[in-house]
Amino acid sequence: MAVEQENEKNQAETGSFGLSCDYKEKLTRLLPPARKISEFFVHFWHKEFKNLKPAWKTAYIYKKANNTEECFWYINALEAPSALFASNISREMLRSEDDLKKKLNDHNRHSNIFVLCGTPDDVLAIKKNTSVSPHVVFVLIDLYNEGYHANESSYEHMRNVLVVTMHSFRNYSSHTSWKANTTAMNDYVVAYHDAVVLFGHVMRKNLKEMKQQPFSGVIEQPFRNIHFEGMGGHYELDDSGDRDLNLSVVYTTSSYKYETLFVFSTSENDTWLNHKDPDLPWDRSQLPSDKRANGMETQNIIMIVLGISVVMATAIAFILYRQNRRVRFDQKKWSHINSTLITPLDDKEKIHISLTIDDEKKGDNSVLIHKGRYDKKLLRIDYYNLTKFYGTVKFDCGVFGVFEFCERGSLRYVLNDKISYPDESFMDLEFKISVMYDIAKGMSYLHSSNVGVHGRLKSTNCVVDNRMVVKITDFGCNTILTPGKDLWTAPEHMRVQGISQKGDIYSFAIISQEIILRKSPFHTSCCSDTAEKLYRVQYPRGPNVFRPDLSFESVGETEAELFVLIKSCWEEDPEKRPDFKRIESALGKIFSNLNNQANASYMDNLIRRLQMYSRNLEHLVEERTALPVVRSLKETGRVEPELYDEVTIYFSDIVCFTTLCHHSTPMEVVDMLNDIYKNFDSILDHHDVYKVETIGDAYMVASGLPKRNGNRHAVDICLMALDILEFMGTYQLRHLPGIPLWIRIGIHSGPCAAGVVGNKMPRYCLFGDTVNTASRMESTGLPLRIHVSESTITILQRTDCQFECERRGETHLKGKGKEMTYWLTGVTGQKYNLPIPPTAENFQRLQQDLAERIVSTLDQRGNELRKTLSTRHRRTQRHSSDGQPEYLHLTDPTTYL
Repeated sequence: MAVEQENEKNQAETGSFGLSCDYKEKLTRLLPPARKISEFFVHFWHKEFKNLKPAWKTAYIYKKANNTEECFWYINALEAPSALFASNISREMLRSEDDLKKKLNDHNRHSNIFVLCGTPDDVLAIKKNTSVSPHVVFVLIDLYNEGYHANESSYEHMRNVLVVTMHSFRNYSSHTSWKANTTAMNDYVVAYHDAVVLFGHVMRKNLKEMKQQPFSGVIEQPFRNIHFEGMGGHYELDDSGDRDLNLSVVYTTSSYKYETLFVFSTSENDTWLNHKDPDLPWDRSQLPSDKRANGMETQNIIMIVLGISVVMATAIAFILYRQNRRVRFDQKKWSHINSTLITPLDDKEKIHISLTIDDEKKGDNSVLIHKGRYDKKLLRIDYYNLTKFYGTVKFDCGVFGVFEFCERGSLRYVLNDKISYPDESFMDLEFKISVMYDIAKGMSYLHSSNVGVHGRLKSTNCVVDNRMVVKITDFGCNTILTPGKDLWTAPEHMRVQGISQKGDIYSFAIISQEIILRKSPFHTSCCSDTAEKLYRVQYPRGPNVFRPDLSFESVGETEAELFVLIKSCWEEDPEKRPDFKRIESALGKIFSNLNNQANASYMDNLIRRLQMYSRNLEHLVEERTALPVVRSLKETGRVEPELYDEVTIYFSDIVCFTTLCHHSTPMEVVDMLNDIYKNFDSILDHHDVYKVETIGDAYMVASGLPKRNGNRHAVDICLMALDILEFMGTYQLRHLPGIPLWIRIGIHSGPCAAGVVGNKMPRYCLFGDTVNTASRMESTGLPLRIHVSESTITILQRTDCQFECERRGETHLKGKGKEMTYWLTGVTGQKYNLPIPPTAENFQRLQQDLAERIVSTLDQRGNELRKTLSTRHRRTQRHSSDGQPEYLHLTDPTTYL
């Protein structure tokens, strides 16, 4: 009797199919239990999938009178007041087909979801002669129909039906004697067969336990948490003794094929999406809401409209007040700028602004180049180690962002400048740790702010102010700029494009290695090619990942602790990397323990740092004063000229410079030359060369003087010329976009004299035939070509550098006669993206077309008043007959500049 009561109790707990013989509830547990179906509906109704399925709280449940046994128990499980499905879900039972059709036609029904158990034929019978709303969803329970997974053709009446069925069917092909039965019968037979196996397994286990212990007289549920192998495969029974299984939610495509939309695991009690881009029949290919909108009375509509109107009026008044106040604040803050040019940030709309980078070499943020979008959250960022975003300023060419300016440029520039910031007297280990500490503090604040992540952290957007405080800029632009792949990019984002806080940690580690070693980003002795480094990070070989050099050999305890921290930040697994709070804490501890300064205040360290910087400046002044030229000028007022046996001289000028000036304003000419020469100057910093002078569009550089460098003078000049020509291939005129800008380059080597000339404005000048010949090499060259003399080629052949040259042939040089000359085209093993030069045949035609192209470009820009040299020339022509003496007019307007 006690055993029978226990069986009935277990049956009530599990919601199985019912009793028809002894222990049948144990056998039918190997079929899908009704309790599991109920759990699925509870989870699925509450589950939300963005832009696909909202949470549901209502349903109609249709219980047919002639349902099969399993359908009977499934619907009973959803109907029972104590069922799990009753949890926060409002449902109504429909007892007949007439009730169901009445609800379908009722426009004021409380739900759009109809649940029934049966087959596609039952759905067809319900829809016959019935008008179904496009917002209705049928949920059909049909567990044993294998056709849904065989991708068989569906039917038109199944388009708005979600079918709950078994996720996969077991293979019974080895038991051919059963193949004549239906799939449902196969599952039944196998379930009962395996249930007998389960029963025997449990009985043997209980008998073994009874032999080991005396019988207590109480038989507890013996089928809980059992797992075994049967004819149907592997079985797992839960705490209630019920079988775990996976269920599928299947839909019908527009081409009338079955596709699995969701999968539910009863063991994990979780639903996941199985199809990313489903073809659903409902609006926007999304499952509709379960609630149908009810009609509202006129009085309610009026009250709602009035309430919304009051709220909107209040909001508009508040926005106008804030906008007015912000404009007054900006006009006071930017009083040195015309007030009509200043615009506040709009609360509702995102404004076009620009990121700021001045000099590519320094990374200063004063000239705006990248246009994008920002919202007001950037204005709220205000931290000591982050550059401040002040707002926007409106000019004719657009709206620009105003950022804090850091005078010393980017951290990359400071690390490269080992003259102004030497390791020995200035950038020691203590200072390097403080630089890393500044970056960590700034990133820690950024990660906890509304911005959340940087995504483009590198040493070029860590800038240094005049107090040597490192600040982070270029944050907040991830919505407008696609993340790139560079040496600072984390390996997981090299493989799958994106940004994350753990990716910022990796970027910090690469910057830290730059700071410690003061070498190029991602420095390794085994590899120098950037593309190869990126490839090896993205695709690691074996268990060892590719990272920059950071050796523990011959380092102190503090440095070793610092190296361990850096290496933990570039771990391959992002989850193993520390966050910036931990990094900030670790660096603070390392800094306080350095040189036993645990009790030293921040001001003590700052004063000591200023004293070191002052001594470094005095040292620089002494070095500069010790130079021979400076000392000679100070003592005697003159410098003795010096003869150099062999130097290499570079000349270049801009082709059609007169034509460009003719159609440009004086300010545009100055800006053009400033842009070009500023970039030329930055290229010179990477080569052992000396800039002699610039005269108009002419640019003169020499190597081998005033410091002699053996045969390197020819190599450095040629490498510099290739870099300059590569830059010109990408340069665009700001005031004449689309117009090509060509330069001619000439190079010659030979002896030269040099000395300082003049008292009021002393100039270091070069003299000799080598200077004249180099100038002739430039003037007889062609656009976008490097014209090299035979003497320079001879010197290059004495070096290890393999330059690639084309023989031009004999060229007539004024005062020299015919000389053999060459075109320099590259270096073996190095790829230069050089522009394609025009041929000699079509150069003259392109030269003639240039003026017409400039005029056409200006016409496209509109009829704005621009005081170019051409307008001055026309004005001169108009006034040439006004009776004034001819000598008061400019005879040649091109000589004006």
